[in-house]
Amino acid sequence: MDIRSLTLFQHLATSLHFGKTAAACHLSPSTLSRSIQRLEEQLGSQLLIRDNRSVLLTSEGKKLLAYADQQIAQFESLKQSLNQSQKELSGSLKLYCSVTASYSYLPPLLEKFRQAHPNIDINLDTGDAADGIDQIKNQKVDLAIAARPDELSPRIHFQTIATVPLAIAAPTISCAVKQALQSETIDWANLPIILPEHGVARKRFEQWFRQHHNGRPNVYAQVSGQEALVSMVALGCGIGIAPNVVIENSPVKDRVELLPETNIPPFDLGLCCFSKKLDDPIVAEFMAMAYSPER
Repeated sequence: MDIRSLTLFQHLATSLHFGKTAAACHLSPSTLSRSIQRLEEQLGSQLLIRDNRSVLLTSEGKKLLAYADQQIAQFESLKQSLNQSQKELSGSLKLYCSVTASYSYLPPLLEKFRQAHPNIDINLDTGDAADGIDQIKNQKVDLAIAARPDELSPRIHFQTIATVPLAIAAPTISCAVKQALQSETIDWANLPIILPEHGVARKRFEQWFRQHHNGRPNVYAQVSGQEALVSMVALGCGIGIAPNVVIENSPVKDRVELLPETNIPPFDLGLCCFSKKLDDPIVAEFMAMAYSPER
């Protein structure tokens, strides 16, 4: 039972999906399946209950996951202790954030880190901010800038870097949406709404809508990425919720306006990683610099 096999099992126990784990670990699903079968043969126990759609851990699988977490952590600790003699950190760091975060929050963090550790390669991937936590869970990146969800796994370490206000944007061009908003009585039930596909901003809007307008919003479109959402609002497709920072930095910001007094609660934006990743000196140093602005 080697570290590689335990690492594959640990990832699969987190993703609960053979295809996702195989892709993330750069091997075929059949190779992954054989690796799990060998573990089961070595232990003489069934570790997973699997069918065409889902994977579940057995009680024996949960015990092995606890063992794998411990062994992998000890192995990583050993590697770090063997490299303590190095004066400068070297290696690579994989980061994920939204396009807006890449120029609004990431530059000052990266600038300090690059100056202190020029021998570390930075790999940056951008996408929907709502996918940041999943990027960590699927072990595609080391660190992500993401919104803190209402429920956060204890296995995820989250370090707040900003509190981000949310606003409802409306088009300024002459269109049916603008006319509906100018009515003495706004027909909220039929007003077209553009929402993120998932994530904290969507949940905040849905809660606000239920509290103030009852019923369910008339969802015109669901968009992956807040930047695209603001563009659709500017085109007059509907109103939509987005972080203020996204609206302020949008190239179409002059074509949208914010609806007043919505009182939608802000969310915490932060750096997140697997808690066990804090044993990695590169991840730990990046986190420390983000936590200490004076460094």
